[in-house]
Amino acid sequence: MLFNPLPSPTQSLRHNAPAIRITMKTRHLIPLLLFTGCCALNAQTSPDTNAAAHAKPSPPAIYDESADGTKQITEALAVAAKEHKHVLLQFGANWCGWCHRLHKLFATDPDIAATLKDGYVVVLIDVNKGHNKDIDAKYGHPMQFGLPAIVVLDADGKQLTIQDTGKLEEGDHHSPAKVMAFLKEWAPKK
Repeated sequence: MLFNPLPSPTQSLRHNAPAIRITMKTRHLIPLLLFTGCCALNAQTSPDTNAAAHAKPSPPAIYDESADGTKQITEALAVAAKEHKHVLLQFGANWCGWCHRLHKLFATDPDIAATLKDGYVVVLIDVNKGHNKDIDAKYGHPMQFGLPAIVVLDADGKQLTIQDTGKLEEGDHHSPAKVMAFLKEWAPKK
């Protein structure tokens, strides 16, 4: 069936609905409605006007937003005692770009990854929207420095230090040399 966009004034349109009579008064509106509908459809799908098409995909979640920080720390301390390591708490949130940068550095720099594996049990403490705020208070409010913030504990749970990770930054990234120096300073003595 062909669609005639301009039916005669006496024709009616049928589309599984009661007949609509097109009159001379409404006949000129059909092309306008078709044009408007096409423009609206184009605006919704055009990559130039669709912000979602240009948005970067969100990085994968690295923090468990439902995890109980106290339980995470208790489990980490048990592993640290058995393996003679320290516990490194990284306070942050999934929306935090600097948290993702630090996490990526921890995972991709071979020397830093080896130092972490050898001397630390790393725990990512989610603090999004006040989550685990009791943990922040317990360890002297490390979040006062911004995110991410680091706290190092010995295997007995004694707090050794708080680190403002802004001091480990260099330009738009964390300095591998500064991070490594920090990790070596607070690693357990073997």
